[in-house]
Amino acid sequence: MSADLYRKEVGMMNLEKLIETHEGISSGKFPIQEKELLMRYEQLYTGAVNDVLREFCLLDQALPGRIKPLREYRSIAGFAFTVKSAPNVKIKGEMEYRTQMLDDMKEDDFVIWDTSRDDKATLWGGVMTATAKGKKLKGACIDGGIRDTHQILAVNFPVFYEYRISNGSLGRCLITHYQIPIRIGDVIIKPGDIILGDIDGVLIVPRDIAYEVLLRAEEIRENEKKIFNWVENGDSIHEITARGGYF
Repeated sequence: MSADLYRKEVGMMNLEKLIETHEGISSGKFPIQEKELLMRYEQLYTGAVNDVLREFCLLDQALPGRIKPLREYRSIAGFAFTVKSAPNVKIKGEMEYRTQMLDDMKEDDFVIWDTSRDDKATLWGGVMTATAKGKKLKGACIDGGIRDTHQILAVNFPVFYEYRISNGSLGRCLITHYQIPIRIGDVIIKPGDIILGDIDGVLIVPRDIAYEVLLRAEEIRENEKKIFNWVENGDSIHEITARGGYF
């Protein structure tokens, strides 16, 4: 084999691995029902789950702090339904594509929207919220703008967002893809990943390890109950750490 052919074949193999890493979407099943998995995640909180992800050597699974909850939500868990948009003056075809996207959303999905750092338009408003709630989605996370805030608050649907502005999306941005891998901040999010949101923000749990992460996080929750009891009982810091406690 010539050196040029060897380099070409090695390059292709490396590229295929990169493509699989970035674009491969897991359809893995869980050993429990999906609704039970989500329900158990909702008994946890983002801090504990984030600590478990660190044990899996995943340090960048929290979305940027610029994304905040509209209300002080307790834990909400759902399956990632990813959306990608970008600033664009084009309007033709946008409403038809948006309709198709909404049709494809299903119960227990959690919309997570990469706006390409758009800072002028809103991608989520009152009608989108009413539609999502009617389809029994779990929540929406928009790395960008929302509007119709009173309407969103009135239906009590969990929304995470960066800013509020009255500008609509038509003529300002365009939905280009949905249900593809996206990146927000340092986090790659793929369709079907677990999205966990609460008052402290939004966390992404890769689907393939979601069950193992859940079990470990439940262990941490039980350990923390013991630690809080020790603190409330007035045990000393040294006594608590000697028993395996932490602060």
